[in-house]
Amino acid sequence: MRKVVYTRTGPAADVLALAEAPVPEPGPGEVRVRIAFSGVNPSDTKSRAGTRSPALPFPQVTPHSDGAGVVDAVGEGVPAHRVGERVWLWNAAWGRPDGTAAEFVVLPSAQAVRLPAGVPLDAGACLGIPGLTACHAVTGYGGVAGQRVLVAGGAGAVGHYAVQMARLAGAAQVIASVSSPAKAALALAAGAHAVVDYRREDLVARVMSLTGGEGVHRVIEVDLAANAMHDFAMLATGGLAVVYGSGHPEARVPFVPGILKNLQLAFFIVYHLAPADRERCERQLERWLAEGALSHNIALRLPLERVAEAHEAVESGQVAGNVVLAVSGEA
Repeated sequence: MRKVVYTRTGPAADVLALAEAPVPEPGPGEVRVRIAFSGVNPSDTKSRAGTRSPALPFPQVTPHSDGAGVVDAVGEGVPAHRVGERVWLWNAAWGRPDGTAAEFVVLPSAQAVRLPAGVPLDAGACLGIPGLTACHAVTGYGGVAGQRVLVAGGAGAVGHYAVQMARLAGAAQVIASVSSPAKAALALAAGAHAVVDYRREDLVARVMSLTGGEGVHRVIEVDLAANAMHDFAMLATGGLAVVYGSGHPEARVPFVPGILKNLQLAFFIVYHLAPADRERCERQLERWLAEGALSHNIALRLPLERVAEAHEAVESGQVAGNVVLAVSGEA
């Protein structure tokens, strides 16, 4: 089978390569999935670039935690009826050497989740990180029913889903921050009641105006280091910032506004979701997908052999939406 590998960290074009390898066999409790599409996320590019650590956890790594395909073999203890099941995958490359940038991957059965009929496999490759992150940010911590919500980066891979999910979960008002007119159009099409282009408008003043001076109850935050001061200014008394990302490992938080307004911060990383939270989100995603309630913003599709271009596109920050690689399947 073909797979992408790297044996050292560095620029995508320098370290990513196609290789041939035997087709793996599933062990007890595992399934083998023939990958149709592999999702490329910022965490994948950071691991390959050595942003977190220049040392590889394994001698050779096949990247990408997200993907979708069809179960074609099962190990001992896994029901035989799973063979032929269309599935989406999570954490394929988290703490493991073999991710989804390959024609086949073997992983624990629970990490291959049934994809409802009618949902394209390329969309399935967007669910492991973007979909689960957005779902937990919206439905966790008591949910957003009746609340005013600001989604930072409302046209991004996570933000586009979060805007839709906030509407579906009963938010009273959904505002998205964006950085261009094109991204504003994407967020509005996803269901945002209003958008604020922070490069052309005063973000805090506009959000306060849109909320009648009261602020938002929840901020879904992609970059705490860049936005903490604004978040604390825009949150209503008792409000919550749900943080899933930061452009810098340290962030300054304004103590006085935070304590005077009784604000709360909640941090999470999708790889470490508690089992109950993950199960809740999987069930919710299944319902929304089966109802056809979610749209999937796939901004770029490339073949497996152009994996370096896909990584570079994600790293550039210029792609508004998900990036997927076509491996061996069809949408």
